[in-house]
Amino acid sequence: MGNKISGLSNLNQRIIIGVLGAALFVGSILVSEWTYFVLFLLLTIVGLLEFYRLAGTQGIKPNKTIGAALGALFYILIFLIEKELVRSELLYLTLPLMGLVFVLELYRKQPQPFTNIAFTLLGVLYVALPFGLLHKLGYLNDTYDWQPILGLMLLIWASDTGAYIAGKNFGKRKLFPRISPGKTWEGWFGGMLLTLAVAYGLSVYFQDLELYQWLGIGVIVSVFGVLGDLVESMLKRSLDVKDSGTLLPGHGGILDRFDSLIIVIPFIVAFLQIF
Repeated sequence: MGNKISGLSNLNQRIIIGVLGAALFVGSILVSEWTYFVLFLLLTIVGLLEFYRLAGTQGIKPNKTIGAALGALFYILIFLIEKELVRSELLYLTLPLMGLVFVLELYRKQPQPFTNIAFTLLGVLYVALPFGLLHKLGYLNDTYDWQPILGLMLLIWASDTGAYIAGKNFGKRKLFPRISPGKTWEGWFGGMLLTLAVAYGLSVYFQDLELYQWLGIGVIVSVFGVLGDLVESMLKRSLDVKDSGTLLPGHGGILDRFDSLIIVIPFIVAFLQIF
């Protein structure tokens, strides 16, 4: 099937992978907390490996093994703590692993140890931390609740869709031409309108959050989702690469598809915990 998809046009690839991906995500989030857990654990690990591969294009040698282990441990521990299966004190286990990132560099005999250590930890901060914090949305009321997670995904898709439609039909003024020449202010405004409209609809059917919370999440997605996309574009442009990976035909890699989600999660968690 992979060969058949790779032989299709880019647009057809994007449509097929988009539909299959959406079905996989919605199904995994709805079926159970464990299917959700496994799906995002895989995304965490693959996303980290993509990040380290990108760093490698510049001759940087992050410690992929310890970085992936640290990211996976952080993700797993947050999940188990939110499920109240383990004590929150176990998060302290991540601290010795961070120390090992420094110590193991002694034995790797790689040039640029400062840079290697920095990028190993940066990958965990950029990829694993947001996916781990996603559990805070799923357990806002102490038991697994798929509504905030699925609602967030729907809002991100609404933002992308609204921006594409508005930008294609009305886009004239460039939003950030130095990083992404295709994005326009009109597209951003269209994405925000559709996102807020969907947020209002979610407040009607997904009643585990209040209207003001859904609208607040919609505003965060509208603003920081676009900025997350621009951040990833900036990183790729600095490395002179088109996509973070080739896992998803027509869509690039995990970081290409989830750049908005990665950036918005910390803001949304902070918003919901405070308000």
